[in-house]
Amino acid sequence: MAKRTKSGLKANRQNIKRREQNRAMRSTLRTAIKGVRTAIDANDVAGAKTALGRTVSMVDKMAAKNIIHRNTAARHKSRISAHVAKLSAS
Repeated sequence: MAKRTKSGLKANRQNIKRREQNRAMRSTLRTAIKGVRTAIDANDVAGAKTALGRTVSMVDKMAAKNIIHRNTAARHKSRISAHVAKLSAS
């Protein structure tokens, strides 16, 4: 529990607000990644490439804001890019 000082109460309010924003942004990111995977599963090359571009941009923004770790961002980008490349090649 936070301190019962004015600064402690304010810090607690800020933490709650940040946590909710971060949760919403992580949820948006997961949905975007699912969109790429759905396009890959449907063998939709054009849709997968479009979704990949938006998703990679979103992953980079999340990593820049420290919502996800930069290594996690790199892993997500690498994996979905490899799947889209494999789909394009076939």
